[in-house]
Amino acid sequence: MEQLNPLTEFFRSIEKDQRISITHIGIFAALLQFRANEGNINPIRAYRHEIMKIAKITGPVTYHRCIKDLNEYGYINYIPKRNRNQKSVIYFLV
Repeated sequence: MEQLNPLTEFFRSIEKDQRISITHIGIFAALLQFRANEGNINPIRAYRHEIMKIAKITGPVTYHRCIKDLNEYGYINYIPKRNRNQKSVIYFLV
């Protein structure tokens, strides 16, 4: 049940945030699923394609827009890696 706490907190946080779309929610949920699979660590290290697969998002532009929005809005701290062979680092703030 504790695994649902971050998702519950996220939904409480976005309740009045009109900037958040269903795609943002899908990516955040996918990040949480990835985190759960990794043993609930914070931060997680992931490749874009790993999160996109879980979120069922096919467009990298959509992914990057939403993940940058989540970072800008203060829900996550996203540290991208420019090298394709390195995983990006994502901290959960909510």
